[in-house]
Amino acid sequence: MPSTVESLDLSSDATLRNLAPADLIERAIQRGEGRLASNGTLVCMTGDRTGRSPNDKYLEDTPEIHDNIWWGKVNRPISPEAFELAQQIAVEHLNAQDQRFVFEGFCGADPEHRLGVRVVAEQAWHALFAQTLFIVPGSESDAGDGSWSHDWTVINAGRRRLTGDEQRKLGVESPMIIVQSLTRKTVVILGTEYAGEMKKSLFYAMNFDMPEQGVFPMHCSSNVADDDETNVALFFGLSGTGKTTLSADPKRALIGDDEHGWGPNGVFNFEGGCYAKCIKLSEQGEPQIWNAIRFGSVLENVVIDERTREPDYDDGSITENTRVTYPVTFIPGAVIPSVGKHPKHVIFLTADAFGVLPPVSRLSPEQAMYYFINGYTSKLAGTEAGITEPIPNFSPCFGGPFLPRPPAEYAQMLRGRIHEHDAKVWLLNTGWTGGSYGTGSRFKLSYTRAMVTAILDGTLDDAECVPDPIFGLPVPQAVPGVPSEVLQPRSTWSDGSAYDEQARKLAELFRANDANFAMDDAIRASGPGR
Repeated sequence: MPSTVESLDLSSDATLRNLAPADLIERAIQRGEGRLASNGTLVCMTGDRTGRSPNDKYLEDTPEIHDNIWWGKVNRPISPEAFELAQQIAVEHLNAQDQRFVFEGFCGADPEHRLGVRVVAEQAWHALFAQTLFIVPGSESDAGDGSWSHDWTVINAGRRRLTGDEQRKLGVESPMIIVQSLTRKTVVILGTEYAGEMKKSLFYAMNFDMPEQGVFPMHCSSNVADDDETNVALFFGLSGTGKTTLSADPKRALIGDDEHGWGPNGVFNFEGGCYAKCIKLSEQGEPQIWNAIRFGSVLENVVIDERTREPDYDDGSITENTRVTYPVTFIPGAVIPSVGKHPKHVIFLTADAFGVLPPVSRLSPEQAMYYFINGYTSKLAGTEAGITEPIPNFSPCFGGPFLPRPPAEYAQMLRGRIHEHDAKVWLLNTGWTGGSYGTGSRFKLSYTRAMVTAILDGTLDDAECVPDPIFGLPVPQAVPGVPSEVLQPRSTWSDGSAYDEQARKLAELFRANDANFAMDDAIRASGPGR
């Protein structure tokens, strides 16, 4: 009989449950899983997989969930028999270890809408990652009574690679697999040590479970004004577009940096920590993230000096997707527990590799739906296996890889909440200007921050706007702290005709992509070139 979750040996002395961070760090160092940097952070390597492996992710196909799933490239089915075999391999591997590390906590800062999660791992640093990123029962981040109940299990056997015979039996071509069952509420990870697979698998679980509780799950960061608890903002976007960076604002309190729910009472963080990119990180550019990197946080794939043990955040020789994980409590003034009011502003972030979208524009309700459903951005280097330079990409709802349900369901949830709470919606391009990738440069962070400030303090609410000639996006004529020519992308290109050509190419990609989705005529008409 295949091994089940219940077959995991969690009662013996070899199972170490919810150890303190200092104990997990000590054990990780003793076991050769990582070493301390000069700033006290545990530095770990994830092997040959330094980003997510979407081509190795599968979903168990069962009658209970089949009709509710957006089947296709993102959600690829695997049989119950194959799931059971993968689970058996992982369970037997973990049971054979001299030590197993268990974290038990929550996804969801709202006690009325959360999941109890158990992570079982062979590596101490993976348990520390989970403890850092999710909500620890009884901690200051836990808005409940400190009790814990079990909903989801993550079985992380990342060091165990599949044999050729096992691959054939499972029907896969890779020695690694991430397989998830929405029916059994279980995730199995084999062959990859990249810790982000745990994070995103549980986000995927929330994206399926929360709508049934009346909660809109979102791939976004969130913050709130220090002097106005009703001035809440959301920042939607894929990895590398600026969710973490832009929500870490010294004049605003962080609610969370990546995953949230918008429920009946407002927004709440799914997590208790942050998972920030740190390539090119500087104290001057991102002081809150810089100062959060200390004892108790985890650096992934960051090069450190062999003699001084100083991290070199400019070194991308291992990967451009260098990461740091730290508790949200490491951010001064963060909202703890991580809950907020209904948002006033919703900002879509896109890193446009074509370099033709305006840096900021205010969207009509129809444009908001159009750009949310299309979810245009660029996959940035290192965020997925094999991505070495930005690639233009459409990701529905700015989170396509994590959507079990059809995108239209999430879009309708956004539409209802924007209408009910009169939220303003903006499109912010954090990508390239003055040319496409390889010719132009990324927008200066100082300019992007100035645009965000102008949005959130109301400066742009009644600003005079001019429609972009190709995309139809209303572009403000002026933003404090931003040169006027930067606001009009064509004026930043040395060759206007080259800009026109690239803009038309992107518009054609939008039109081809929107044909994949059913939408109202008014929404489709709000797209580029209509």
